[in-house]
Amino acid sequence: MSEKNQNNNSKRPLSPHLTIYKPQITSVLSISHRLTGLALFVGTLILAWWIILSIYGNCDCINQIITSTPVRFFLVLWTLALYYHLLNGIRHLFWDMGKGFEIETVNKSGILVILGAVGLTLSSWFYVL
Repeated sequence: MSEKNQNNNSKRPLSPHLTIYKPQITSVLSISHRLTGLALFVGTLILAWWIILSIYGNCDCINQIITSTPVRFFLVLWTLALYYHLLNGIRHLFWDMGKGFEIETVNKSGILVILGAVGLTLSSWFYVL
């Protein structure tokens, strides 16, 4: 690259990035959907590991670990991620059908997904406990 082109490139503005835009519910939910997918993958591996150890292992320490407060906290978060990912996935299915693209509908369905995930998580854990 010539020196002239290099100087022109250094004076160009950077492409827009996260510090320029204020977070919108659509972008926050999109990022959250991807993160919950990753969390569900890792959590499912841990859950499978726990089931295998509880079936084939003779160690009662596994059951003591699973009933500890920090592990219960992570199980509640995993349940929240599961319900959020499920409900947001259903929302995306409606989008795939071409429905719900109006800004007001997108915002309302996003809030509904969050409230639904929290409500389902609380009701599930209330039932379990």
